[in-house]
Amino acid sequence: MMKKLAIFWFRRDLRLDDNTALFHALSAYEEVLPIFIFDSNILHELPRNDSRVSFIYDTLQSIHNQLLSLGSGLKILHNTPENAFKDLLTTYSPDAVFTNHDYEPYARERDQNIRKLLDLHGIPLLTFKDQVIFEFNEVLKEDGTPYTVYTPYSKKWKAKLNGIPPVELNTSSQSSHFRPFDENYPFPALSEFGFNPGEYFIPTSANKDAIIKQYHETRDIPSLEGTTQLGIHLRFGTISIRQLVAQAMSMNEKFLNELIWREFYQQILWHFPHVVSSSFKKDYDHIQWRNHEDEFKAWCEGRTGYPIVDAGMRQLNQTGWMHNRVRMITASFLTKHLLIDWRWGEAYFAKKLLDFDLASNNGGWQWAAGCGVDAAPYFRIFNPYLQTLKFDPDLKYIRRWVPEWESLSYPAPIVDHTLARERCLSVFKSGLGK
Repeated sequence: MMKKLAIFWFRRDLRLDDNTALFHALSAYEEVLPIFIFDSNILHELPRNDSRVSFIYDTLQSIHNQLLSLGSGLKILHNTPENAFKDLLTTYSPDAVFTNHDYEPYARERDQNIRKLLDLHGIPLLTFKDQVIFEFNEVLKEDGTPYTVYTPYSKKWKAKLNGIPPVELNTSSQSSHFRPFDENYPFPALSEFGFNPGEYFIPTSANKDAIIKQYHETRDIPSLEGTTQLGIHLRFGTISIRQLVAQAMSMNEKFLNELIWREFYQQILWHFPHVVSSSFKKDYDHIQWRNHEDEFKAWCEGRTGYPIVDAGMRQLNQTGWMHNRVRMITASFLTKHLLIDWRWGEAYFAKKLLDFDLASNNGGWQWAAGCGVDAAPYFRIFNPYLQTLKFDPDLKYIRRWVPEWESLSYPAPIVDHTLARERCLSVFKSGLGK
């Protein structure tokens, strides 16, 4: 008698431990075939040495090696998801496909198409919540509508959690259920997908506990190792959000609040998908952006003549990461000082950030531009000099990334702060009909 087989589809959950859909697959089926699809719809838009592709590839290789030790392996496919599943169904006859929810518009459309395809074969697509604590309609106002202000959302979120640490699932007891490794699908080389290895720096987690404990004191100082830099791990699911929230609950509420911001933006993207291409506050689509291409290029390259802004952009360009306080400063500068459309900056961050997450990136940029949910008001314009005095008073961060800032080779400010502020207020008032 044939053993019952399930397929488990890795996506934004690249780990074996505390993986919800994987746990359910291993609990319910005698054999589980783990797969990952390098989605050609996504890959064809990326540079050939994209560091995120390398990070995913290396993480998958690690998972594959873990599975080999269990007598199994990871099947890698490179195709559109639909064609990948069509190929799979010519070889396997699964009773079900398991995967975890993804909330981005492309992912929702992709999953809908895969569900239709599997339905034709009588195969259910079983999906589970994994990358957030609360999703969809789990945290709503009393009238059943979604929150658009963070503070009441966070209060409801915490009340719902009710102080009970999230359950940590354990898949180890079902490890024997992984499908025995078939040598017909050896682990492919990255070059087979047309990519070259890209460099990336992933901070070690040796000091993670200490950083979380001191997070409220160190998070805004860009010269310190004062943030966890776990964004990339949350983005690709190499760490469990349940384990991280449990840690935050016992160590630092400020850090917990940042994790709740992440879920706040996720539910905004779910309920208001128009934010991907337009302002949450529709009135802001009437702003007359200057969109000066030379100034945008100078901002991208860290040549604005404002050291704190240039330091942030150079850190991003060189490492694929930027300190969160400086993300706010650089975004405010682009949208308010230079009057360049927030979508230009959002797209640049999307291209460069290793931890790029559509919901958080979009939410952060719309916050900076004043057009998003619970955003900074349009008249709040960060003064780069005052931000420097407050958060980099000893200029350690600036000196690291802009060593020539005191020399004659450093460019003069691209715009005068006072004039830029007045221009911004005038343009925003006019666009908003104030």
